[in-house]
Amino acid sequence: MSVSPSVSGPLPVPGSAAAAATPPAAAGAAGPAPTQADLLDFARRTAADTQLIASLPLDPEGRTWVRLEGPGGSEAWLIGWPPGSGTGWHDHADSVGAFVTASGELREHSLAARLPTDGWKTLELSEDVDRRRRLPAGQGRAFGRHHVHEVLNESPDRHAVSVHAYFPPLPRIRRYSRTGQVLRLEQVERPEDWQ
Repeated sequence: MSVSPSVSGPLPVPGSAAAAATPPAAAGAAGPAPTQADLLDFARRTAADTQLIASLPLDPEGRTWVRLEGPGGSEAWLIGWPPGSGTGWHDHADSVGAFVTASGELREHSLAARLPTDGWKTLELSEDVDRRRRLPAGQGRAFGRHHVHEVLNESPDRHAVSVHAYFPPLPRIRRYSRTGQVLRLEQVERPEDWQ
């Protein structure tokens, strides 16, 4: 497994402006695209690499991250989460993905609803779409295209570290605000915005 130099700062989610300054890994040898299961397996194996996890510099003020070489040309990241940090609501558009908590604990809030992919600015969500998942060290999940979620480190005093992988490398990220059951599309980021 190879890693890129560490970067730190207020990274909202992997693939954001700061993170995407590192170009996506070139696709590996011709072969099938990695599946959600492949990405989750990669994230689990990487999260179990205690030496790699311990090598990530942690910042008390903002998230830190290191670019990893993911399977089959996927985009992968090792991310450090200071206490109280989070991503805000977003999706990864046409990419499938997976992430695993390597140390500490993360919480994921997600929507169990398939949202329209384009052509809307505001949606009223039904009362039964919210899902909450606690992800202590060693736990993770895979997700499909257009999965809307936010990831948080709710600990008041402990960092968390996680491994994330996406395929294809993030073509865009849609960011949302949420007030009660109203979800509003705020911004669409594309790779050219991250250069």
